[in-house]
Amino acid sequence: MTRGIVCFSAVLLSSFVVLAQSPASTVAGSSPAPSADVSAPGVTSDVGPQVKEFQKIEDTWSNAINSRDQYSLELVLSPLFVDVSASGDITTRNQQLAQLITGEDKTQHLEQRVVTVRLLGDTAVANGTYVFHHKAISGQVDEKGVFTHVYERIRGGWVCVNSQRTLLREDAPGKKKKQASEAEMPFHIPLFSKSDKKEQ
Repeated sequence: MTRGIVCFSAVLLSSFVVLAQSPASTVAGSSPAPSADVSAPGVTSDVGPQVKEFQKIEDTWSNAINSRDQYSLELVLSPLFVDVSASGDITTRNQQLAQLITGEDKTQHLEQRVVTVRLLGDTAVANGTYVFHHKAISGQVDEKGVFTHVYERIRGGWVCVNSQRTLLREDAPGKKKKQASEAEMPFHIPLFSKSDKKEQ
């Protein structure tokens, strides 16, 4: 009888120990403790909804340039906007609008494609590629490059505060490309020179 009580006590005690060590243990009738959220808010990168949203903004920007629409361009660019072109020219929002109004270059055409968007609270950084057709000293030019646009959220919408463009390097039309060697081994490192062989 004593042995049975001891065994029963041991089983009861071990079940209490297991219950006490279990992190998900709850008292009957109470809800489990909420687990701590490990994901920290901050920088997020997405190729889904954010890219689509900012592609619409970039399309509005491009269409405003292509159709010489001053009002649409004003909605996209912040009053604090600064643009650094691929050639290094720095312009403000007012200068961009003035260039659009005067319309000296009627051939201007811009296409922009968003590749990535990073959100940092009320700031967004959009990276992508662009093609800018315009008139240069040498004639008509298709400028191809990459852009970085910094946006700020204002009254539920996004406006661009900074634009940086970088030209992609292309081979000049007159230059010939280097031909790859057709030999099996394009280079050879001799182990012995002729003078070494004579001395041996």
